Amino acid sequence: MGRAKDEPDNRTISRGSDFLQLDVDGAPAGGLADWLAVQLREAIADGRVPLGSRLPATRVLASELHVSRGVVTEAYQRLTEDGHVAGRGRAGTVVVAAPVVCPSDALSEEPAVPPAALFAAPPGVDIFDALRAVPARIDLTPGVPDLAAFPRSAWVRAERSVLAELSASNFGYGDPRGSAVLRLAVARWLARNRGIRVDPVEVVVVAGVTQALGLIAQVLRRRGITEIAVEDPGSLGVRQHLHSWSVDTPPIEVDGGGLRVDALRAGGAPAVLLTPAHQFPTGVVLDGGRRGELMRWAGEGGVVVEDDYDAEHRYDRPPVAALRSMLGQVFYTGSVSKLLAPALRVGWLLAPSEYRDDLVAAKRNADLGNAVLPQMVLARLMESGELERHLRLLRGRHRRRRDAMIRAIRTQLPGATVHGAAAGLHLTVTFEDDVPDTELAAGALALGVKVQPLSWHRQRPGPPGLVMGYAARPVSEIEEAVATFGEVLRRLS
Repeated sequence: MGRAKDEPDNRTISRGSDFLQLDVDGAPAGGLADWLAVQLREAIADGRVPLGSRLPATRVLASELHVSRGVVTEAYQRLTEDGHVAGRGRAGTVVVAAPVVCPSDALSEEPAVPPAALFAAPPGVDIFDALRAVPARIDLTPGVPDLAAFPRSAWVRAERSVLAELSASNFGYGDPRGSAVLRLAVARWLARNRGIRVDPVEVVVVAGVTQALGLIAQVLRRRGITEIAVEDPGSLGVRQHLHSWSVDTPPIEVDGGGLRVDALRAGGAPAVLLTPAHQFPTGVVLDGGRRGELMRWAGEGGVVVEDDYDAEHRYDRPPVAALRSMLGQVFYTGSVSKLLAPALRVGWLLAPSEYRDDLVAAKRNADLGNAVLPQMVLARLMESGELERHLRLLRGRHRRRRDAMIRAIRTQLPGATVHGAAAGLHLTVTFEDDVPDTELAAGALALGVKVQPLSWHRQRPGPPGLVMGYAARPVSEIEEAVATFGEVLRRLS
């Protein structure tokens, strides 16, 4: 049947909606869902769609835009995966978190430090503060978790419950080792998730791994140990922190099996710090043979410090046992910085028995112990199973973002080699071409994309590369960032 004479032809109607003045006519062909997700994400970020507000029903918005309902559903799903919206049943799709973005006016201003200047010389002690202060459209800084996914509702429920039960005495000065409730919860968490059997009295609550390493450095220096060997490549930030405590950090090579224990022996350092479950930044796992060698070295008097970096974030491999689960004479430290948020400043530290009293004394002198209320709330999340549920949610989201980054690397950086894909919150890529990675990072930052060059984390020369975090960014931004790296690399080659 033909169209009635006065019936409008939808093909000539501008496809738009009053909601956010959306106009689909400006969307790229074949990319409607991407376009809509970007428009909604920007509206949430700049406050046009505030926290707690409800998005239009998929059927309604699809009808207004004259697109299929699947387009709107897919866009909403992407925002859900990014942690910005959540389905609330009959209440619809509700905005629960705003994207972490740099203000547009900040991007238009000249940065205090030009991007090229950040990478023109070896990194100084303030390099991470300086880099953090430079605005960027897309930030792929490694080690940053998905801050938008923080379980706000679960945290508020637990905090209310804890406050209702706390006695007045809990608000006074407490045990410098931390709340007994959290130390018990941490002991159980480590037993369930890391295979570590420890008495709660042995757990010391600290303000993250950074404070743990500072306390260890103080205790070891009092025993005459002023040298702690570290992995190479390995964390620049960790080396800088140890240097601030007047501790030297001789480099030990890392290869496909992890830290080379034979090189550790040959170097003669009395202590070593390593990330055996997921080495930063290469992502390799300390293999069984090396673990055996390291335990023999420790049995001969060597001091082992284990940073259980990214241990809970794994995707394509079985869990890796903590060294502490096999050898009690290990300093062991972990935190919730990569699982919940660095701003909480909560972690834990286990020490060999002969160092424990000195460690507690150092913690007491440092700050008299961490704030009690966050400890009690975290303990409630651990004991209720809420933290495990949150981890399961993160694993699925992170896997999708990691996969997107790998696909983009294959397309945009065909000569790059990807390292550490099976676990963690970042990928490391190396390049065959001898292009200075500092120039690549500077060029990307000039185009609004922030990343760390691999050379920052080396003490000795090695292949150029980039260390790229994916956990905190949506797929569309990851793809855009990697395309930017490809553009800069082609300019430099």
